[in-house]
Amino acid sequence: MIDGHMHLEYGPLSIEYVKEFVNEALKKGIDEIQILDHTHRFKEFEKTYDELRSIEVQDKWLSNKEMKFKDSLDDYLKLIEEAKKENFPIKVKFGLEVCYTSKSEDFLRNLLKNYHFDFLIGSVHSIEGILYDMSFSKELLWEKMSVDDIYQKYYSEIFKLVDSGLFTQLGHPDTIKLFNYYPTYDLSDTYRTLAKKLKKMNMKAECNTGCSYRYGHKDVGLSDELLKIFKEENVSIITASDAHHPEHVGTNIKEAVQRIQGD
Repeated sequence: MIDGHMHLEYGPLSIEYVKEFVNEALKKGIDEIQILDHTHRFKEFEKTYDELRSIEVQDKWLSNKEMKFKDSLDDYLKLIEEAKKENFPIKVKFGLEVCYTSKSEDFLRNLLKNYHFDFLIGSVHSIEGILYDMSFSKELLWEKMSVDDIYQKYYSEIFKLVDSGLFTQLGHPDTIKLFNYYPTYDLSDTYRTLAKKLKKMNMKAECNTGCSYRYGHKDVGLSDELLKIFKEENVSIITASDAHHPEHVGTNIKEAVQRIQGD
């Protein structure tokens, strides 16, 4: 089993902390893990978050120097180099979760070309400069904008992310559902288009269980409809916990595997 998405966000860039994730994976019967962090940890990406700063509560969130833009990519690469020398009992890969917006694509392309990682996850976390998954998101976004518009804008950005060719993996493709807001229109055409784009670009799509145990959503990973369409279009699907703490590694991965393998 694979857990393809976990964060070092709440700890140091150290081998000792990496080993906590490895040890938890062993306990959960995971054979391979993919370790990463959000780009908002690294100074090099700070410019890509300028639009979010126009809203006070988001600017405050991004100004927490104990968590945001505190390390450099060189710090992370030193950790990766050190980790590659370790004889871990499971397979361990290292990458990034890149917070994508179409406005920042050129900047990201010019920056990322200078680095090599085992994988790169692209994720959309905001709609027109407003984060959609935070405690303040309902007031700022969901209660002000049409849900149909939010979904249309979200998947428009997702399509551009996939088409960019920058990434090997799509992070939590339908996490926009996390607060149980759904559009009035049928999403099947959108899902089909996404599946075909992913297949064309040879990108993996996550069945990310974080929406379930972190936000209490009923879906353990992808929705039934999106999972069905991904399987019909032969999209490569990777299971992922989105763990932000070592103890969350492997959470609901067995259930996600069973859903993927089911008829």
